[in-house]
Amino acid sequence: MNPKVDAYIGKLKQWREETEKLRAIVLECPVTEELKWGVPCYTVDDKNVVLIHGFKEYCAILFVKGALLKDPKGILIQQTENVQSARQVRFTSLQEIVKLQSVLKTYIRAAIEVEKAGLKVAHKSTEEFEVAEEFQTKLDKLPRLKTAFEALTPGRQRAYLLHFSSAKQSKTRESRIEKCMPLILEGKGLNDE
Repeated sequence: MNPKVDAYIGKLKQWREETEKLRAIVLECPVTEELKWGVPCYTVDDKNVVLIHGFKEYCAILFVKGALLKDPKGILIQQTENVQSARQVRFTSLQEIVKLQSVLKTYIRAAIEVEKAGLKVAHKSTEEFEVAEEFQTKLDKLPRLKTAFEALTPGRQRAYLLHFSSAKQSKTRESRIEKCMPLILEGKGLNDE
């Protein structure tokens, strides 16, 4: 048990009992407990396998490579359509966790085996991501912007493409593109300082 996780749980205002129970279940498996991204993270051979985190509406156990797990109970949830690898099991009560305890252990052990086997999730390539029409128009009109965008790492390109295409209204997409153009021209990613 990692004292950093003890401190994390000690500060929880919501989902404390649920987090403690999930922690106890995970720790019955051969994993190392750490605190990463501000939440309990469980690793095997320094590779992330499972995280426990809380949200307003639910708490969850997240399988980092959940897309590779068999899901005979149909409990794994893809958070959004853009999440390619991770899958969650969500809970709104301690009773739900207790009820699924043995199933969770089975899934955790399977996730450990996936990691030990070195399996990788086949991620969509950048070319497979939607390019917002408004952004494509800018790229076509501004060769300098196109060159700068193509010089970005694939991860930075995907972040911009998701950011632009996630806006529902055209004027919002255009506004986002205008705000991001200077960053792209500087060779910076959406979240770079």
